[in-house]
Amino acid sequence: MKTTVPDKIKAHIIMTDTGEKTFFMRWLPVLTLTLCTFVFNTSEFIPIGLLTDIGRDFGRTEAEMGWLVTTYAWVVALMSLPLMLLASKMECRRLMMSVLALFVASHVLSAVASNYWILLASRLGVACSHAIFWSVVSPLAVEVAPKHKTSAALGLVVAGSSIAMIAGLPLGRVLGLYLGWRMTFLAIGLVAAIALVCLWRFFPSVHSRNAVALDKVPALLSRPALMGIYILTPLIMTGNFTVYSYIEPFLAQVTGMLPDRITWVLVAYGAVGILGSWIFSHFFDRRPIGFLQFSVFGIVASLFLMAPLGGGELTIVLLCIFWGLAVTLYNLVFQSAIIRAVPSGTAVAMSVYSGIYNVGIGSGALVGGLVCTHASIADIGWAGGAIAAAGALFCLLRVGPVMRGVFAKS
Repeated sequence: MKTTVPDKIKAHIIMTDTGEKTFFMRWLPVLTLTLCTFVFNTSEFIPIGLLTDIGRDFGRTEAEMGWLVTTYAWVVALMSLPLMLLASKMECRRLMMSVLALFVASHVLSAVASNYWILLASRLGVACSHAIFWSVVSPLAVEVAPKHKTSAALGLVVAGSSIAMIAGLPLGRVLGLYLGWRMTFLAIGLVAAIALVCLWRFFPSVHSRNAVALDKVPALLSRPALMGIYILTPLIMTGNFTVYSYIEPFLAQVTGMLPDRITWVLVAYGAVGILGSWIFSHFFDRRPIGFLQFSVFGIVASLFLMAPLGGGELTIVLLCIFWGLAVTLYNLVFQSAIIRAVPSGTAVAMSVYSGIYNVGIGSGALVGGLVCTHASIADIGWAGGAIAAAGALFCLLRVGPVMRGVFAKS
């Protein structure tokens, strides 16, 4: 990608005595993307924190409301690659602004939805913007970051997701509990509008180098490193979201937590992501395979421990902190692996990863709903752990050895 800064931005760049940009201004484009990841992650998972309240408003059960999460995820899965191929030649700043505009409009529609189907339609609009956003945000952060700061840039982008868990989801949940869930969606749209202004005002023009001809896609995606990630991720994420999609009713019904305490558990789960981002940015390059192994097997262990430890408030909080750390590192490790494995055409490779990741989210929400309906919500940890364990075995036998080569070359 070739990066240029518009004239209106140049006038606002603060320079040091040596003529170099200040630390803050050099990182401002990445921080703008961090704000965007904050609003996207808050929006993606806010139905989980308000599942019961939205369902009550529309006369739907928790399992039926799980389809809101499932449908969203599957639309992202199906549309990520086609939309990215269509948009791959578009200048990146203009593309991101268009994505944010669709995101804002969809949240306004969510806020005024008069029935379940209008709400679902609005979420599909968000899903389409999501499909493009997560395809480009990580490689774009690496492109606009200061030189030799790849891991730090990725850490900041994922920190936006963590802040969404710390502040966005809990505040959205509190807003929903006291003012109604519609106000939560409206507030997300407002913050997204602020992010849109920041993109327009501070983000540089970045010419895309992600254009890939359709007939070149199979060769690009058939590389061993990518194939391993694409098989592993839906297994791990299906297991993970079998549990996470229903964590709010699990904590209420199994642990017996009050609503305010559930909010703080969600805060703890997200807060550890900040720590994970810091650890990744400082130590990942020294032990990449160690990070990979911890993230995969840490998720599996967390899911299997959900039922044994779910009866105690202290133990479940500690488990959620450990679980949140493992999930954060998983996201960082494999985004970094894709960027290193495919330096050209990264956005297309990331679009497939985003799509497959969302297959895991949607499948997990579906499996969790089936477990809740036909067994018990207390059993979601066993079901999710079993699915993720299959992924961990595949990682041990196939993905780990391939990733050693990827990280050794970078």
